[in-house]
Amino acid sequence: MGFGDLKSPAGLQVLNDYLADKSYIKGYVPSQADVAVFEAVSSPLPADLCHALRWYNHIKSYEKEKASLPGVKKALGKYGPADVEDTTGSGATDSKDDDDIDLFGSDDEEESEEAKRLREERLAQYESKKAKKPALVAKSSILLDVKPWDDETDMAKLEERVRSIQADGLVWGSSKLVPVGYGIKKLQIQCVVEDDKVGTDMLEEQITAFEDYVQSMDVAAFNKI
Repeated sequence: MGFGDLKSPAGLQVLNDYLADKSYIKGYVPSQADVAVFEAVSSPLPADLCHALRWYNHIKSYEKEKASLPGVKKALGKYGPADVEDTTGSGATDSKDDDDIDLFGSDDEEESEEAKRLREERLAQYESKKAKKPALVAKSSILLDVKPWDDETDMAKLEERVRSIQADGLVWGSSKLVPVGYGIKKLQIQCVVEDDKVGTDMLEEQITAFEDYVQSMDVAAFNKI
């Protein structure tokens, strides 16, 4: 296991992919595992490695107290995805003696080329496995306040119009009527949306298009899922 060379773009990409669904290198709190990997990264990460950059900045905030973080710091090669070979030498143990034996009389340059080829092969295998995994879909839960013109507005019809709005990535949930004063009630309705497909601007545009029923629409709550 391992990330490869964390001073190379390939190694940093593996780290970024590894942290796509994780907050820390191991477990659910910062630990010596994070310290070991953090110290192997030579400098702040580029913005396109968003997962690794988020982790890097978070662990950096523990700079003064990293020695007190839980766990025992192990060799760098002990951390990371199991299907990427560590080529930094930090995780080598029993295999070190085998690697030192030159069965074919090859020189150091040939051995270096072989190690490079093997690392690239393992990285290609890792990328292939990652590509087969289903992509995470970013979703949000939104609570909408839909206000009628007056107390004579048919709220059942208003809700029917709102629920008639259909779109890929939009699912309507529960609703209720909430008094706002002078006998007027607003419709409070929940929906779940896929962020890449449905936005609040689109919802507002379509809901307020029912101008015979709807005076305005506001977002009462917005939470990432």
